[in-house]
Order: sequence, then structure tokens, then C-alpha cells
Amino acid sequence: MMLPSSLPLIRMYTVASRGKPERLEGIVLFLGAYFAVWSMFALLAFFGDAGLHRLVASWPWLAAHARVIPAGTFGLAAIYQLTPLKDACLRACRHPGAYLLRFYRSGAVGGLRLGLGHALFCLGCCWALMLVMFAAGIAHLYWMALLALIMLIEKTFPNGDRLVYPVGGIFALLSLTALFAPGALA
Repeated sequence: MMLPSSLPLIRMYTVASRGKPERLEGIVLFLGAYFAVWSMFALLAFFGDAGLHRLVASWPWLAAHARVIPAGTFGLAAIYQLTPLKDACLRACRHPGAYLLRFYRSGAVGGLRLGLGHALFCLGCCWALMLVMFAAGIAHLYWMALLALIMLIEKTFPNGDRLVYPVGGIFALLSLTALFAPGALA
């Protein structure tokens, strides 16, 4: 979800940087910071998933009760959806102009700091949804599409932030379903 949600800020940053020294370097570092943050998350998710598979393979109890993994993933996402940190990060992502006004500095270092800071807010807003997408969506395109739509609505639609609590509630129900009726989610 890096690009669609970051496009307004990228556009505003390029306009605000017109005529400033080190404009091109600032834009490149701004974009590079975004890419680095999301790439690190992707690597952590990938290696975390690989480690989880090794853990399941080496721990017979977990292999026999593998349903705790999707239940835990949904449960973690449900809880995070309701936290003040999610709310703060979502606010920064939903209002890129306010973020830019507050944190804009021209030049290469300014672009790097702005890109890094906003990318961390963006990641803070979406990491739990992305984790669910990674866990459930890799083999199921409808999950990926649904979760991408949720992220898009939360970040860009008027009153999209009102979707946070219902999604948290649905994830809580999915967590319980994964734990007590895992076949219902297949």
C-alpha cells in the first residue's frame, strides 16, 4: 500500500520543493526512504513467516494445533486496530498536507527525514492489516483484494477512519472462528 497512499504526499512534496536547492536529491531520498521502510517490513514478514514454518515443523504441539497461528494473527490485528497508535498513524496518513506543513524541510536531508517519518506512520497504520494479508492472502486473492480495499478506504475515503473499529471487531470474530471452527475459514 505504499504507492496509492503516498501519492498525495509525493505530489505535495515535489510542488513544495520547486526551486529549492537539492530538490532532485530530496525527492530521490524521500522515495528511497519509503521504499526502504516497506522493504524492511516485507523482509521481516517473509523471514518471520519462514521462521514460523520452521517452528511448526519442529514443535509437534504447534503442528497439531496450527489453528492458533491464524487465530493469533487475526487477534493481534483486532487488538491493534483499536489502539491509539493505530489512530495516530492513520491520522498522519489521512492528512498528508498537515504532515507536510509540520515536517517539511528542503534539501536532501529534509527529503530523507520526511520520507522516513511518513513511511513509518504509514507502516504503523497498516502493518497489522498487511500481516493479515501476508498470512491469509498469499494463496487467496479475494483476501488480498478485500484487505487492500480496507486499507484504501481507511486512508483515503471521507470518514474512512470510521471503518477501523468494525474491522477490529470482524478480526476478533475471525480470530475466534479460526481458533474454535478453523474449517469455517477455509
